[in-house]
Amino acid sequence: MKSKSMERHKKEAPKSVIGAVVTLSDSKYKDFLNFKNNDPSGSIIKEALRESNEVVFYSVIPDDAKLLLSMIDYIIESFNVDIVITTGGTGIGPRDITIETLKGVFDKELIGFGEIFRYESYLELGTGAILSRASAGVYKQKLIISLPGSPNAVNLGLKIILPELGHIVKHLKE
Repeated sequence: MKSKSMERHKKEAPKSVIGAVVTLSDSKYKDFLNFKNNDPSGSIIKEALRESNEVVFYSVIPDDAKLLLSMIDYIIESFNVDIVITTGGTGIGPRDITIETLKGVFDKELIGFGEIFRYESYLELGTGAILSRASAGVYKQKLIISLPGSPNAVNLGLKIILPELGHIVKHLKE
């Protein structure tokens, strides 16, 4: 049974949002500097967003916490974005810094996104889903979504978050 208030909120929500995409990957960063398009996950996000929304910024950066925060601040201060979607750096390796970096600055965390992402991953992959650390939160009144770097994980995350983007942004602007 659907909530009438949620349906009303969705109806009143913006039909399109303004977004930015940041890929975190040491190897993809080297390719990016050499003008090689080797970022399938970033491309999937940009294409999916552009179907109903606007993408005003895209970049590939190495796995570096200070650079990630600087980039997010730059995007928020320089562009009129509603959301920033990151891909990569969410694993458990020593260079994977996205989750710890962003969790430390979130004003609010949307734990439901990560829970649903892991549940859906479990249905698809089995117990290997425990390695997933996809997350979402609010930073400076902007939605930040952190997806793993694999194209399959990006597609799953987008399937979960895209239908709610306008609804979430509506609440951020209230």
